[in-house]
Amino acid sequence: MWMGIDLGTQSVRAVVAGDRGEILGSGAAPLTGSREGVRHEQRPPDWWTALCAATRQALRDAPAPRALAVCATSGTVLLADRAGNPLTPGVMYDDGRAVAEASRAGAPPSWALPRAMRLLREYGAGAADGAVRITHQADYVLTRLAGRPLPTDSSHALKTGYDLAREEWPRRRFAELGLPDAPFPDVVRPGTRIGEVGRAAAEETGIPAGTVLVAGMTDGCAAQLASGSLTVGSWNSVLGTTLVLKGVTSSPVEDPAGVVYSHRAPDGSWLPGGASGVGGGALAAAFPGVDPARMDEAARACEPARVVAYPLVATGERFPFVAPGATGFLIGEPASDAEHWAALLTGVGLVERLCLDYLDLLGAQVHDRLTFTGGAVRSGHWSRLRADILGRSVCIPRYSEPALGMAVLAAYGAGGARSLQAAAGRMVRLRHVLHPDPARTAWYTEPYVTLVDELERRGWLSARAAAHARTRAQRHP
Repeated sequence: MWMGIDLGTQSVRAVVAGDRGEILGSGAAPLTGSREGVRHEQRPPDWWTALCAATRQALRDAPAPRALAVCATSGTVLLADRAGNPLTPGVMYDDGRAVAEASRAGAPPSWALPRAMRLLREYGAGAADGAVRITHQADYVLTRLAGRPLPTDSSHALKTGYDLAREEWPRRRFAELGLPDAPFPDVVRPGTRIGEVGRAAAEETGIPAGTVLVAGMTDGCAAQLASGSLTVGSWNSVLGTTLVLKGVTSSPVEDPAGVVYSHRAPDGSWLPGGASGVGGGALAAAFPGVDPARMDEAARACEPARVVAYPLVATGERFPFVAPGATGFLIGEPASDAEHWAALLTGVGLVERLCLDYLDLLGAQVHDRLTFTGGAVRSGHWSRLRADILGRSVCIPRYSEPALGMAVLAAYGAGGARSLQAAAGRMVRLRHVLHPDPARTAWYTEPYVTLVDELERRGWLSARAAAHARTRAQRHP
């Protein structure tokens, strides 16, 4: 039995999975944060409290796991003391206060390094002698599980500046930025055994003492594992509050604009992709408290929507372009709530298509297996709409939570499978395959080009990327 834990923005989820992917237990507990303007923080002790509730619920009727792994939001960071106790709030992945530090470091504003630099400037007294430690969201709960600080994994460390090709911190570059070596933790590859659950944590979580702890990955990578799309050329699209695309390549995808970045898989292959700010969060913001299924049904009569939407959840965009000041917009005026809902659903699909076109521009192979995971797959209407917009067949796994991806990684890391692909092939089950309707696909060419033109006009999308998207739209079936 294998456990996976997913530290999200709104909840912590835990699953216990068997060797054949059967879900034997699951649990969840909510999280809340503090938002004010561009500031977004959460309390690290709240992560632990929610984790304890989720794991106890998951283990209520399930056998004890042999090993577990943890994924978390990519780019969330805090400072901790030598023992792993938090010294600062958890600064979330979309906190926008470290703009000056991002410019100085030459890093995207969405990365953890600028946030860590800001935290070290404000709270980092004693950083040079090791009194503070840069800690990622997953690191904090793993410290609580083990009862001592553990190495971080290279997946979470990527956005803190870790060099995945050399597998080391770029200490010369850090010295140029005035950053001491001491706060940066030791790093291991995902899938590495890093410790065991301690007795104190066992009493709080219900996870038996001695359970193996395996170094995890970010939530986007975890969803990639849960999708089962681990062969070169495969891609997974994770749609929840926001949208994340990740694929598998034999070498990193180079992007001078810094829009696409590449994680490294435990077996040494590469997982390129990017995280967009569009997603289901825009639906919740525009229509709080509504029944999504009812709105989906009403929206069917409004397709194709006359209104073109860029449904950003918050200010700033990271993929398929970087634009810190970008905001969501509508082209046209919805005649009803149903048409507005249809425009938002369609808008996410159009951005998803633009992301794939941008990856194609960079030379990535994007035409092999495509899977959909994330909370949005609960809407069969939305999944079919996205498949039609993309004009390609899509696989929907039976269980697609990032927590399952971490259970797969735990099985691999603890020796339960000869390879990561073998573990995923055994544990990931397919629900069904969606095939696009060519007539419906043709509907969306015009709104797609309209969106591309508007993004270029606003100066957010480069002329080269816009031209490539328009060329591909002309060739689209």
